[in-house]
Amino acid sequence: MRPKLLPLSETMHLIMLALRKPLHGYAIMQVVSQMSDGQVNIAAGTLYGALDNLKKHNYIELISDPGERKKVYQVTALGKEILELENKRLNKFISLYESGDGSNE
Repeated sequence: MRPKLLPLSETMHLIMLALRKPLHGYAIMQVVSQMSDGQVNIAAGTLYGALDNLKKHNYIELISDPGERKKVYQVTALGKEILELENKRLNKFISLYESGDGSNE
């Protein structure tokens, strides 16, 4: 059975890649923008909706203390497995581009 949320949306993918290191919400938005060369800018509502969904599926976890003002998240072991699955899937696409396989020529 395929894990939930796969394939990851571009936004979720970038959020999870950013969370390989612990970050709070605003820092996640900055890192995602940097990683995408400014092509992906996540609004706060979109970010927190995605974080809630990723947390619900145990792909990320909240690691800050409940009393802290800023919530800090990081990817879980399961999240790392999901990123590896996505890496393999996307590399397959890249190999198709590079080899020309799958064309109708």
